[in-house]
Order: sequence, then C-alpha cells, then structure tokens
Amino acid sequence: MTTKRVHFLAHGKVQGVFYRKYAIERATARGLTGWVQNLPNGKVEGEAQGSESEVEGFLKDLDRGPPMAQVVRLDRTEREVLPVESEEQGGGFVKRRYNDSGT
Repeated sequence: MTTKRVHFLAHGKVQGVFYRKYAIERATARGLTGWVQNLPNGKVEGEAQGSESEVEGFLKDLDRGPPMAQVVRLDRTEREVLPVESEEQGGGFVKRRYNDSGT
C-alpha cells in the first residue's frame, strides 16, 4: 500500500454549508487522518493522509462537496508523508480552528 499526504484548498461556496462536517465524515469513512478548517477569506483548507487510492477518492468527494456547497475549484498539493505516530496525524481526522498567529 502506498501512503499519500495532500494539502487541499477548496474555493467557492464552502462555508456555512457543512463542508467541514462532510470532509470529516468522508475522511473517517475512508480511514484517513488529517484536519480541516475554515479560513477568513471564505475558503476551506486541510490535509489528509492515508492510502493513495483512499486519498484520491477523498479528493473526488471534496470536489463534489455536500449538497448545498458549490465547489468551483479544489487546489491540491502533495506533502511529505508523516509517520503514523506523529502527533499531528495520531488523532483521526479533525476540525481545527483557524489561528493566524503562526503557531
């Protein structure tokens, strides 16, 4: 099994439409780890890690979005795979609060 980690940035009507909840549900169903958060500019960003096929399926899920969302673009960037025991990846797939302090 090849492991893959991606950062994603969703553009469009993705806040106030349960997009983060949808991302968490889809990621959990696919056995992925990572996080998702709203940004002040109206976009949603996150990272996901897991088997390559499940990450690719997850990105397709995000591109569709939940019924009320209107995803106009989904940017994705591959990242270095984190060890499973990494603190950032150890807690399943979680919702984060945006923190612009850089910490």
